[in-house]
Amino acid sequence: MFDTDIWQEIFHSIKNNKLRTFLTGFSVGWGIFILVLLLASVNGMQNGFTGQFSDDATNSIFIRTGTTSIAYGGFEAGRRIQLTNEDVDYIKKSFPKDVEYISPRIYQNISARYKSETGSYNVQAVYPEHQIIEKTIVNKGRFINTNDQLNKSKVAVIGRKVAEDLFKKEDPIGKFVEFNGLPFRVIGTFTDDGDDNAERNIYAPTSTFQRIYGQTDEINQIALTYNPNYDLTKALEFSGRLESVFKRRFKVAPQDQAGIRVFNYAEIFENISNFTGGLDIAAIIVGLLILLAGIVGIGNIMVFIIKERTKEIGVRKALGAEPWQIIKLVLFESVFITTLSGFIGLTIATGLLALVGPSIKSDAFANPSVSMSTVVTATIILVVAGVMAGLIPAMKAAKVKPIVALSDK
Repeated sequence: MFDTDIWQEIFHSIKNNKLRTFLTGFSVGWGIFILVLLLASVNGMQNGFTGQFSDDATNSIFIRTGTTSIAYGGFEAGRRIQLTNEDVDYIKKSFPKDVEYISPRIYQNISARYKSETGSYNVQAVYPEHQIIEKTIVNKGRFINTNDQLNKSKVAVIGRKVAEDLFKKEDPIGKFVEFNGLPFRVIGTFTDDGDDNAERNIYAPTSTFQRIYGQTDEINQIALTYNPNYDLTKALEFSGRLESVFKRRFKVAPQDQAGIRVFNYAEIFENISNFTGGLDIAAIIVGLLILLAGIVGIGNIMVFIIKERTKEIGVRKALGAEPWQIIKLVLFESVFITTLSGFIGLTIATGLLALVGPSIKSDAFANPSVSMSTVVTATIILVVAGVMAGLIPAMKAAKVKPIVALSDK
């Protein structure tokens, strides 16, 4: 492999066929360039999709209700399904090994006022465990605790945007804000890395809002996290079981998604995985087809070069050159052109990603990059491609008979 004579001959052949070598090498380099960019783009899309849910626990399930769309169990369609505190307790008792954290949600739009500043915001009345489910980052003060819930305290945790709107540069902790004319004490502020709009929300205890709005035990939604040790199959099985139980509990048709809908984040990640997996396959196929065109080009140029060097090959064989030596010469030249041009394409692609990737900021696309395993795989493909491109021409050259080669014009 390190025979200087062989490499001199390879470079001499390349020098004498500059244009053909460049065009062939460009095909291979372009194929690797496109392959890396396609795979990086798929990775960027996957990062964007998963990033949109990074501010929630990945093992989250949400139980939502509405109005039934199908008549069932003696009830007409159009019946409104209403969740209550009892349903939260029912889940805790019925699925003790499946449920990790659970919290009801009550949604209420309120008008807030502090001194001369006013604004309209959404309040989510929740349990203390909701902080873990939602991955709420409290940057000042604290979140709602058990005592707040038991005492039905008028306390609130406000988002960063709410604090900026109402308090400007003033520290909101310990201050009182009026929600629809009722005073609530601010006990904490939170941030949300995934969504600025979420920072315009306010958290308060469910017991407080249920007491304020009609002494009711009604809730709008149930949020929970399941056993983190569950794999995708177990997670989907549990959410399916939960949906079946609640539809029986409220006499809702099994196929009625309007009456009761159990939404599992595992479904999203399964869909994302299937979608990006399909994109991965498509990207690899497209890249390999482009690479194949380059391989065919290299094969053609090697056949052409061998035809030009037929007499030279005949002289070599007449002087005792073994078939393997002829094959080795042709293969080395093919591998060298393929590997060099492919490595250039790979370097340009990874350099472009490193330069442009970090500046791309989008909800659906983030941090397009390729893994080291992809780079290694691409390198292996290059070497194999070089061998494949030169193999047939090399074997053809090795079969040339000296007498035929020397008489070639």
